[in-house]
Amino acid sequence: MVADLLLQVPIVDMPVADLLLLLIAAFGGGAFGAALGALPAFCFTGFAVLAAEGARLLSGGSDALDAPGILGAIAFGPVFGPHVAFAGGVAAAAYAARKEGVMYEPEDGDYHVAKDIAYALGTRPDVLAVGGIFGMIGALGTAISGALALPWDPIAIMVVVSAVLARLAFGYPIIGAGDRDILDMSPFERGEERSPPEGRSDVATDGGTQTATRLAVEPWLPHQYEWPNVAAIGLVTGLLGGWIALATGSPFLAFGISAALLTFLNLGVENIPVTHHMTLPASTAALAFAADPTGMTQVAAIAIAGVFGVYGALVGELVQRIFYAHSDTHFDPPAAAIVVATFTIVVLAIVGVFPSTSWVPNLGLV
Repeated sequence: MVADLLLQVPIVDMPVADLLLLLIAAFGGGAFGAALGALPAFCFTGFAVLAAEGARLLSGGSDALDAPGILGAIAFGPVFGPHVAFAGGVAAAAYAARKEGVMYEPEDGDYHVAKDIAYALGTRPDVLAVGGIFGMIGALGTAISGALALPWDPIAIMVVVSAVLARLAFGYPIIGAGDRDILDMSPFERGEERSPPEGRSDVATDGGTQTATRLAVEPWLPHQYEWPNVAAIGLVTGLLGGWIALATGSPFLAFGISAALLTFLNLGVENIPVTHHMTLPASTAALAFAADPTGMTQVAAIAIAGVFGVYGALVGELVQRIFYAHSDTHFDPPAAAIVVATFTIVVLAIVGVFPSTSWVPNLGLV
């Protein structure tokens, strides 16, 4: 199912012309994601998911109104697929931060400029090319993961892999904590800054230097990093994600809502939570537990969704502390959390706790 949904045709059966078509489209999608900026592109992923799932629901659950595939070809394909447009935008930002005059340096300079994924990178050919190349990498990797039925979200895994490749390609550290406690966010709370080398006015970073002052620790979301608060929003959105999945039969609708709501974050509305790594695992777990729930089974399914909402939230926070807060480029905590959560669903299905894995590939073991 996942190959048909996310990729249209499994790569092992794909004619050479179709594979070239996919890669060419993915180059365009990655470059477009770089032009728009990674976060604006991902917001449109959410809108495309809403359009696709709305069409399916209006057709009475049929996929007829989704032809030829808004979900697979647009939302999760070469146009706005996170492995293409978002990942391409992240990689392009990492590249552009190395080039003088490409990215605007914020006046406060609190964070490394390469982390500004809300910034539209415009039309510079070399920046677009980087986005396009990483879009192709994302499309190819996702196609391979889906065709092999590897036991996780094939899109999310390539968002993670792409972020690592961008750091390696452009000379950024994978973690970058140095001698700091990797899980400690208190330097951020105290406003501690990185000190410039003696005799210099610029600030040492993990991947070079920049002239603006920079915080010693840079949490992914300054308004969403305390463990109890993260768990609380995970529970709330997990329950809602489970309810939406049970009411509509869609594991992706709540994800689309979460992604589309990030438009407000991109526009500067303060304290907007990021929740797609909570709602997607929650919806998926609810449907994996009970595809057609009634009565107490439905109650159990929504409770499980709440647990997976918390799980996705806490894994995302752990990932941000290890891979985001101390390094220089964007490393997406939600994508990593979705990989871990979907893999967990597969494991639970293999051992018999869940009767299915919903849409998640499972190596044919379930």
